[in-house]
Amino acid sequence: MYKTESFKPDTFKPARFESDGKITLSGKEIPYHTICEDNVIYGPDGNPVASIFTYAYFRSDVEDTSNRPVVFAYNGGPGSSCMYVHAGFLGTRRMQYDEVDRESAFGPYKVIDNPDCLIDIADIVLIDPVGTGYGVLIDESKKKDFFGIEQDAEALLTVLEAWVRRYNRGLSPKYLCGESYGCTRSAVAAGIAATMGRERGYGIAFDGIVFIGNTVTVGKYFGEGLPVETSVLGFPTYAGVNWYHNHPTDQSVEEFVKEAKDFADHDYVLALYKGEAISEEEKEHILDKVSYYTGVSREYLIRHGLKIDDDDYRQEVLKTKGKAVSRYDGRVTRPLLEPEQDEIKKALWDDATADRYDTFFYAAFTGDLLPKLNVKLDRNFIPGTDYYMHWDKEEKKGTTAEELRYALTRRPGMRAFFANGWFDLCTEFGYAWHTMDHAGLPSDRVFWKGYQSGHMIYLGEDNVHELCSDIRDFIQGKNPKSQF
Repeated sequence: MYKTESFKPDTFKPARFESDGKITLSGKEIPYHTICEDNVIYGPDGNPVASIFTYAYFRSDVEDTSNRPVVFAYNGGPGSSCMYVHAGFLGTRRMQYDEVDRESAFGPYKVIDNPDCLIDIADIVLIDPVGTGYGVLIDESKKKDFFGIEQDAEALLTVLEAWVRRYNRGLSPKYLCGESYGCTRSAVAAGIAATMGRERGYGIAFDGIVFIGNTVTVGKYFGEGLPVETSVLGFPTYAGVNWYHNHPTDQSVEEFVKEAKDFADHDYVLALYKGEAISEEEKEHILDKVSYYTGVSREYLIRHGLKIDDDDYRQEVLKTKGKAVSRYDGRVTRPLLEPEQDEIKKALWDDATADRYDTFFYAAFTGDLLPKLNVKLDRNFIPGTDYYMHWDKEEKKGTTAEELRYALTRRPGMRAFFANGWFDLCTEFGYAWHTMDHAGLPSDRVFWKGYQSGHMIYLGEDNVHELCSDIRDFIQGKNPKSQF
């Protein structure tokens, strides 16, 4: 990978930056102190091999922190920096993203003091994993030690234990907050912390986990190998996206999605099981209902044996209007490519949501947040990578859901909160429901809620407020209210 900074592995020196600020929340001025720094991981020979970079916000007028929560947060990928959750909703400053389907990727960009920031009730630590953001892999020969499900989780635990000791937060309640693959990272890290890693045990424990855009599964990596039709698991999200664009009913999205799920759980899954044994009368019924709930044409369903492919769905639901919807946020659209063959072969990476918001996040983070945090680092900031393409997917204990079960059962009182967007075609919420129904999780300590958003729930002022309010309640011991 090309680099423009003066960073050289053999002359690596850990960086550390501090700043002070104030923010007014609910009419009260809150002072805070920030420390942004390298958290270096050393090899057996004492040489640095990697660094995880953290951006820590401490409320500075608190004398006794023994009962003050700490929230450790990150994005996913694997291979994403924390730029999105940092500039999106957790920092004291954040972007203001009002338009769902912005016409332009360019400015003006608006960055504001975050009126929903959690700094009044908790200290916040944002995390760039190894090789993302300002996190670095110093010794390139050690990739296999960090780029994998278990390796990534153990690197996180190693750094968090050191961070907790450094700032004397051993007595503080601790929460993990991960988005997308960050959910996998959280579940596996919590499970390993409650049991054992590949070569060692860990002493740190977590009071709760917030999962945004779930990737925890009872199947293989990202749900592969699940013994259930993926068309059924994705069906509620297809219904949500169809509800948003095509307005098939006057019901609320919650009501329509619930009705669609009931149909998918009974009539639809049975029809797919029967296959060619289905009667013509029943087939007609299924075709009508699936088309009604999802917006996909009868012709498509007939050609595909009543099944719906994720990638196809994004191109089919608004096909008659000449549009495709985004994987990350089904509310966002782009024109279908012409000719149609180009759309089929070339368009899967042409995601309308990323086209709109990636530039906004990067501009807000590098142009506003970093300067105010006094971060002046002569090192490439890497928003995201393709590490997921070469990720070690081995999970020795079985599945990521089993890791979460170990954490919840071996840590009585620990709680989990799943937050999903109704229009998220990247991590469809049906998979979260399936996990909760099949993973043996303690139901009295596991909560779920849907939001009128896509993969990044915090896009849109109403969504930021609602998500932060629910996380605030969760940290304070209240249970988020689920619609199901």
